[in-house]
Amino acid sequence: MSHLHTTTVHAGRDDFGALCVHAPPLDLSTTYPVRDLATGTASFDALVAGAAHADNPIYARLHNPTVARVEQAIASLEGTQACVAFASGMAALTAVLLERSQHGRHVLVVRPLYGTSDHLLASGLCGLEAEFVEAGEIAARRRADTVLVVIETPSNPTLNLVDIRAVVAAAGTVPVLVDSTFATPVLQRPAECGATWVLHSATKFLGGHGDVIAGVVCCDEAHAGALRSVRAATGALLHPLAAWLLHRGLPTLALRVERAQANAQLIAQRLAAHPAVAKVYYPGLPGSANAHLLGSQMSGPGALLSFELHGGHADAAAVMARVKLMTPAVSLGSVDTLIQHPAGLTHRVLDAATRAASGITPGLLRLSVGIEHVEDLWQDLAQALTGLAHAQAD
Repeated sequence: MSHLHTTTVHAGRDDFGALCVHAPPLDLSTTYPVRDLATGTASFDALVAGAAHADNPIYARLHNPTVARVEQAIASLEGTQACVAFASGMAALTAVLLERSQHGRHVLVVRPLYGTSDHLLASGLCGLEAEFVEAGEIAARRRADTVLVVIETPSNPTLNLVDIRAVVAAAGTVPVLVDSTFATPVLQRPAECGATWVLHSATKFLGGHGDVIAGVVCCDEAHAGALRSVRAATGALLHPLAAWLLHRGLPTLALRVERAQANAQLIAQRLAAHPAVAKVYYPGLPGSANAHLLGSQMSGPGALLSFELHGGHADAAAVMARVKLMTPAVSLGSVDTLIQHPAGLTHRVLDAATRAASGITPGLLRLSVGIEHVEDLWQDLAQALTGLAHAQAD
């Protein structure tokens, strides 16, 4: 299978014929019978060491076939040898950080990125020292004990595009983790640009329906084995029902992303012309930074945008209160449109100075555009913007 639309439908179904099923089976077992102790012991050792499978699954913390199927499917979408699934995107990031802490202490991080990711890295909870740098500073700031470079592109919430190939080149022998949640494999495949790990909060577009929390890391088999060992030791496993829901969402991924992206492009253009709006952050608008990466690194600008209101926090709060069709809520990538206030919600864990340096102002709203009819979405947003006390004249 070479086309992504086909892969999203059929990936992770290799054993369906042998099982004589058409829909993904759901295995809720917590433990598995061990009839032969020698086989069980060998299986236990293999799985704890990070093997992808063994003759006996032994225990669901070590392996589950429903989880393994969705891992296979997402690895196919990202073009990597393996994928390791976790209970959330933050659990996935934590696993990478814990594994890296065995090799050194220093991590280079490019801001902005998701607020809780930023907070986890800055806190040192995983035994690492995070240094926050600009992408162009990576080569100069590498140290002998630098074990990881972390970037998010497009970034949350200002939609900055970071040149993955340039970052990989600047990192040299230091491996690079790319959070590609906003792009999805429909629009971007960081492993093809040299990234070692590709992280997704699968809660978002991959699941796509607001009913599952999950995280995945796509990488080669050697790195996947190390992450499976961390997952087995920490218990950060993805529940099989969540894996089943995630797998169910994948066949429509490309269709959902493409429809939502088309909606976002039109909304971004209209917002840019609205008198209440001071600035729109969207890679598809003329003059956006690093727009040259569209068509090379990314095949499209995506379905996320942010916009700054002239009236600051007061206007942002008013818009969130006034929308009727859109849902004022955190998260993103669902079939329905969500609007939220980064400074007051997703990035609230950051101090005010860090938020300001990352462009996260009191008047910034982030919009995750869904697959509804675009005119209904615009009508809702336009009525919420109408009559704001701080709107500027045309």
